[in-house]
Amino acid sequence: MTRNAARRAGLVVGGVALVASALTLNHDLVGVFYDDGLYAGIAWALAHGLGYVHPHLPGAPVAVHFPPLYPLLLAPLFGILSVPAAAFAGKLLNVVLAAVTAGLVAWHVTRTELLGAGAPPWLPGAVVGAGAVAIPVLTVLTTLLSEPLFGLLVAAAVILADRPPPVTPVSAGAAGLAAALALLTRSIGVAAGAGVVLFLLLGRGARWKPAVSAALPVASVAIGWALWLWRHGHGIDPDMAADYGTYGDLLGQTGLGALGMSAVDLPRPLGVLAFSWVPARWIYYACGVPALAIGLYGLWLVSRRSAAGLALVGYLAILAVWPFPPDRFLWAVLPWLALVWAAGARGAWLRVQGERWWLRAPVALLVVVVVLGYARYEARGFLGRWWGIAAQRISANFAELLPWVAALPDDAVLATDDEALVWLYTGRRAVPLYLFGFRGPREIEPPPAEHRAFLERMGVTHILVSGSGSSAAQLDQMLGAYPGWLALAQRWPGGRAAYAVNRER
Repeated sequence: MTRNAARRAGLVVGGVALVASALTLNHDLVGVFYDDGLYAGIAWALAHGLGYVHPHLPGAPVAVHFPPLYPLLLAPLFGILSVPAAAFAGKLLNVVLAAVTAGLVAWHVTRTELLGAGAPPWLPGAVVGAGAVAIPVLTVLTTLLSEPLFGLLVAAAVILADRPPPVTPVSAGAAGLAAALALLTRSIGVAAGAGVVLFLLLGRGARWKPAVSAALPVASVAIGWALWLWRHGHGIDPDMAADYGTYGDLLGQTGLGALGMSAVDLPRPLGVLAFSWVPARWIYYACGVPALAIGLYGLWLVSRRSAAGLALVGYLAILAVWPFPPDRFLWAVLPWLALVWAAGARGAWLRVQGERWWLRAPVALLVVVVVLGYARYEARGFLGRWWGIAAQRISANFAELLPWVAALPDDAVLATDDEALVWLYTGRRAVPLYLFGFRGPREIEPPPAEHRAFLERMGVTHILVSGSGSSAAQLDQMLGAYPGWLALAQRWPGGRAAYAVNRER
């Protein structure tokens, strides 16, 4: 593929991604998707000299759930701008990062012919562009989440690792450094580091010096982060460990026997994009099983051609064993997954030749079904602006509740939903109202006595329920178990209510 074609693909795809991503820019409150509020709070704390802590929680415990690179990137914004202005600037930054990533990936896969020799020059860019403007990817961009930075660093690691031989310690070290920074953005970035090192060894025939140069930054960052967790992980209250604790805390609850329970659920989010239109379950499986087989075949092909393949193998393996829904993790690498599937489909098409030419018909039909199904999903999503619905709804809801919170005494401590959001816009300390954990593979909720003990341990003076849901159900259990303990202070339509804690009951 010519350099001009690769450059053109990168510019076109980056431009399309920039325009589509810009549609997501908004002035919604930050914190609507929970993790974004935690990132913003940590960034604010860093910018104001408090350290790497959760400033909204009583006692401001050290943050151990997220690696620090993304909050560090946001910190200057929260140091010089107001929270609303910093939130918008951060969203704008994410839009730019996402567009640059899409352009780089399109340029790279076109230049290196990742889909195989002889592929139409427009195909790699079209596949990357389709993945970059997927509705779930755009939804991630509506607020401050780390996926855009993570995606850029993974792309950089792959591009550097895919350089043709000879592999030098300098080039290998650069690829390892990019992967290490991806790990510092999201813990699952360890898969990118492993993929880079393995590809240099297996795919590029690197000697031990380049391999060590690539592995050293990844190992150093992993060990450094592990030491931080070992030193500070005990500072999180056990009842908040599921949201705020280390992954070791989570494994302590689930046990090793629960690992792998997400494997069956792994293809579901991708199936929704292509097969949400199917009228019957049997049709879904008749399309989904062959599509999954093509994806696995594509993963094998790409693993032989690029570090992206082996990185995705590790990435998907982690998701398969981790006891959380895989959706958001998949959206972070969706363009790469789309490329893997396209490589598998093209590879299957080329393998069926000669007397077996008639077997090409099922492959062609499946490709048509996937493309049309995805196009239908995207068209409906763009017409309905699906990417902004959830964030707008949550933001509008809290915009009605925050004036009441802001009127509370400065020393008030609130138990609420989206507690980081509440603190960012009112300055009132806040803890989660909804508590959960795991017992093996099963998610559990605390009994009323344990829940009340947690709230009293945190010094909670008021409780805010933002609507009907899981936290409201837990509060109802405590109201029934401890009559007179909570006094109704304010009520809004839609099941929203605020209570004052009666510490004498």
